[in-house]
Amino acid sequence: MKKKETPEYTILSPDSKKSTKGVDEIDDFFSELKENFSKFKNSNLILDFSHVVNTDERKILLFSPMCGRQKDQNKSFVIVSEGINLDDIPEEMVVVPTLQEAQDIIEIENIERDLGF
Repeated sequence: MKKKETPEYTILSPDSKKSTKGVDEIDDFFSELKENFSKFKNSNLILDFSHVVNTDERKILLFSPMCGRQKDQNKSFVIVSEGINLDDIPEEMVVVPTLQEAQDIIEIENIERDLGF
């Protein structure tokens, strides 16, 4: 798992050198994140799958419980992935096609939290 931290958020992405290409890459990433998830409970998270080929909605839904836990901690949880049918994703999950949009979502959610929404 690759990690990039900023003061506002942490970007996590699969380490393609450690796993097979394609959808299995997300399975490997999910397992590693699940084991280490408690380390990120105080961070706004961006899961960056922009370089993963053949991502599908079922794989994205694996992260739904983690999304709920982050929201319970009053933190953001955004997934970056292109080609996802958003109609198949629950409303409480945020999936966007670009990293810039994920950063914008976190900024907006931080402002909303500061305003008490």
